[in-house]
Amino acid sequence: MGNETTDHIDWSVTTEIDYGDSAPCMGTEEKHFAAKFLPPLYSLVVIFGLTGNLLVVLILVKYKRLKSMTDIYLLNLAISDLLFVFSLPFWAYYAVHEWIFGEALCRILSGVYLLGFYSGIFFIILLTLDRYLAIVHAVFALKARTVTYGILTSIVTWAVAVLASVPGVLFQKTQKESIGYTCSAHYPSDSMINWKYSFILKMNILGLIVPMLIMIFSYSQILKTLLRSKNEKKQKAVRLIFVIMIFYFIFWTPFHISSFLHAFQNPLFIPTCELQSQLEKAIQVTETISMIHCCINPVIYVFVGEKFRAYLYIFFRKQVAPHLCKKCPSLYREKLERASSTFTQSTAEHDISTGL
Repeated sequence: MGNETTDHIDWSVTTEIDYGDSAPCMGTEEKHFAAKFLPPLYSLVVIFGLTGNLLVVLILVKYKRLKSMTDIYLLNLAISDLLFVFSLPFWAYYAVHEWIFGEALCRILSGVYLLGFYSGIFFIILLTLDRYLAIVHAVFALKARTVTYGILTSIVTWAVAVLASVPGVLFQKTQKESIGYTCSAHYPSDSMINWKYSFILKMNILGLIVPMLIMIFSYSQILKTLLRSKNEKKQKAVRLIFVIMIFYFIFWTPFHISSFLHAFQNPLFIPTCELQSQLEKAIQVTETISMIHCCINPVIYVFVGEKFRAYLYIFFRKQVAPHLCKKCPSLYREKLERASSTFTQSTAEHDISTGL
């Protein structure tokens, strides 16, 4: 099944590749490559992804108090990233050793991975549509962009993400092999290739093609509206979501391309062991890069979202500084009061309208 000892999601279709009279590809080099590089990279993603996204959840709940539809979607996006982070320690161990966590966790963690993937892109799409309504259809948005509708659409989005993840969970199993226990997908033998092709195509379509089309349409309309109005507040409101969208494509597009080429290598290329090895390494590298994306969104909030940055400043001065230094509260009280005073009633109303 390809590189089963390193990939928690089985991308390969190499069981159907004909290599003529030569022996099957061993895949030893790719396994050593994964065992050496994936655990430290996964560990860094866990540390920064967990810290950053927990801070985002804290700021949104404690300080912003989820006062807008945008806040609801940003919260759910952070939760999606945390789902990714939650499963990584298990895959980091699996990259070096055999699967020791049993079939139940094999299926659950594979489901968590897929749920984090699908829900993450779905909420980025919702954030884009939220900006589209707020800028292009401002009058209609006054009624539609409420916290209640934000919660309802979030529930529906999670349900759709779960349904999209189910097939990947059903076929994920553990199996005893010469190298030990593996956790990978096992499709029905009579339709194995069709299942694998449909799995990859679904990820490519839902994770790249559909969001790209929606975002191109939405931002083309948003830019037209902004060019007419030249409203600086609206431009700031769009900036955060636009940067989130751009970084999603930067980190995920290489993985979608490499997974497509890897899955369809038999009909697209002349199959060789060297080509298979290169594609499997490409999958490992680009998948790891895509996982780094869950650490990026909190950084974007800090550097692009002015209100988020101010709330984060207040949190550290009130909650962190007193524990680090007894004299810190008196040193920072004046700055803290100045920062707090900036959040007037008009600022609160601006928060509700922009979600920033």
